[in-house]
Amino acid sequence: MATSTHTVTNQPPPLVAYDVFTADRALAEAVERHLDPAVRAVARRELAELGRAAGSAQAQRWAVQADANPPVLRTHDRYGNRIDEVDFHPAWHRLLGRAVSSGLANAWGRPGGHVRRAAGFLVWSQAEAGHGCPVSMTHAAVPALRVDPDLAAEWEPRLTSEVYEQGLRPAARKPGVLFGMGMTEKQGGSDVRATATRAVPLSAAGEYELTGHKWFCSAPMSDAFLVLAQAPGGLTCFLLPRVLDDGTRNVFAIQRLKEKLGNRSNASAEVEFAGTWARRVGEEGRGVATIIEMVAATRLDCVLGSAALMRQAVAQAVHHASYRQAFGGPLADKPLMRNVLADLAVESEAATVLAMRLAAAYDAAGRGSESERALLRLAVPAAKYWVTKRCTPVVAEALECLGGNGYVEESGMPRLLRESPLNSVWEGSGNIQALDVLRALRGAPGTAGRGGREPVPLDAFLREVGLARGADHRLDGAIRGMLAELAELESAEVRARRLAERMALVLQGSLLVRWAPPEVADAFCASRLGGDWGSAFGTLPYGLDQAAIVDRARVEV
Repeated sequence: MATSTHTVTNQPPPLVAYDVFTADRALAEAVERHLDPAVRAVARRELAELGRAAGSAQAQRWAVQADANPPVLRTHDRYGNRIDEVDFHPAWHRLLGRAVSSGLANAWGRPGGHVRRAAGFLVWSQAEAGHGCPVSMTHAAVPALRVDPDLAAEWEPRLTSEVYEQGLRPAARKPGVLFGMGMTEKQGGSDVRATATRAVPLSAAGEYELTGHKWFCSAPMSDAFLVLAQAPGGLTCFLLPRVLDDGTRNVFAIQRLKEKLGNRSNASAEVEFAGTWARRVGEEGRGVATIIEMVAATRLDCVLGSAALMRQAVAQAVHHASYRQAFGGPLADKPLMRNVLADLAVESEAATVLAMRLAAAYDAAGRGSESERALLRLAVPAAKYWVTKRCTPVVAEALECLGGNGYVEESGMPRLLRESPLNSVWEGSGNIQALDVLRALRGAPGTAGRGGREPVPLDAFLREVGLARGADHRLDGAIRGMLAELAELESAEVRARRLAERMALVLQGSLLVRWAPPEVADAFCASRLGGDWGSAFGTLPYGLDQAAIVDRARVEV
C-alpha cells in the first residue's frame, strides 16, 4: 500500500558508474611514476577499462551475489562416488574470470608487470575481495616453481594465462589454471616446521605419495597446490594436482569448508591426503626456502588488498559526507567531519603509495637489482605488519561516517568491515611479520630474497628512506628515533612490533614527502611522525589544509 507520510530527501546517490582507477589520484600517480614511458599509455588504458568495470552497477551486483551465496561443498555425487568439488555462485566465476582476463595473475613476464598487476589488483579488489585469494595464489606460485626449471616450463604458461576456465580437468587440457596453497596444520599453525604430513618417494624420480592433512587449504577448487610435507630429507615443497594426467582424480578429500568472519565468497578448506600423488619442487629439506617466495608475493597482495579496502571505504565515506546535508550544509564541510575524512584519506594514500613502491621493487628485482631485492626483504614484512593492521580501524571509522546507514548491509560497508581483519591474519599474522623484520635486520635469510647477505636489507632500507632526508624535520626526527631503536637488537624480540611499526611509518613518510602533494605529506608527518595526533581518527592538528586532502580523495560522479 502506498503511503504519503513523507518524501525521501537528503540521501546521497549511490557511488556507482565511475572509474575506480582514474578516480584514485594516489594510485594513478603511482602508475605514472613507476612505469616506463613505453608502457604507460597501454597500462593507463587497461587500468581505466578495469576501473570502469569495477565501479559499474554490474560488478556491484556480482559482489553482493557472491557474498550472499557462499561456496557449497559437494563431497559425493548422486551415486556415492567421492568427488570433493566446491560449487560457487555464477557471480564468483564472473568476478574471477574478469580478474584473470585482466592479467591479475600475470606479472612475471611483461614490462612493468608487477606495477601493472598490483594496480589492477588494487582496483578490482574494490569490487569484491574474496575472489582475489585464488588470483593471488596463482600469481605467487610462479617464483616458487622457478626453483625447478622443468616444472616452471610446464606450468608457468598455464599460471600466467589470461583465460579462465572453471571445472576440474587435467591441467594440460585447460587454457589456464589456478593454484592454491596448503601449509597450515592443526598442531603447528604458523610453525610450519611442525608439519606432520608425510611424503614417501615413489620409483619415478621426483614423484611422491603424501599422507596427512591441512587445516587451512586456500582455494580448494584450484587445479593444483603447493604444499609442504616431511620427506626423508626433511621438510619439502610439493606440487599436488587435483586431476592426474590420465584424467583420474587425485586423492584430495575436502573434509569441510571454513565458516569465516568475512571473505564469504571464497572457499577455505580442511583437506586430507591419503596416498596422494605429488611432484617435488626443489630439493628435499628445502621446503621453506622454496615456498617462501610464494609467501612473499602473497604478503604483498595482503598489503594491496588492505589498501584496496581502505580506499573503497574512504571513497564511500567522502562521497556520503559530500552529499549529506546536516546543520546547514554538507557534512564534508563541517570542520570536525572534515578532520575525520582527511585523516582517513591520509592513511589510505600512505598505504597505496607504499604498496605500489613495493610492486616497483619487484619489477626492479626481476631486472637484476640486488638492492631492490634487499629492500623487499625488510620492507615487505614491515608493510604487511603495519598496513594490514591499519585496515580495520580505517574501515570502521569510515563506516561511522555514514552513521546508522553504514551499519546496514545494503550500504556495502559491513562487507568491507568483515573483510578488513583478513589480510592481517593470512600469510603470517602480526607477530610472524614482526619477527621476520628482526630476521631481516640480523641478516638471516627469509622472504622476498634468495637468502644472501649482500646487500644488507637494512642498508637498502636506509638508502630508500634517506632519499627524503632534510625535506621535513619531523621525518628526520623519526629516522633518528628509528635508528636509536635499531641500535640494540639482541633483546629486540619484545620490541619487534614497535620496530616494525616505526620502520613502516618512516618508509611511508619518506615516500609521501617525496611524491605526495604537500598537504598530504604535511598531515602525515605532523600526525604519524611528529606526535601531534590523538588516539582516534579525526585528531589531525589545526592549521593543515584538510579541505585539499578531502578534495583529493573525493570521487566525482
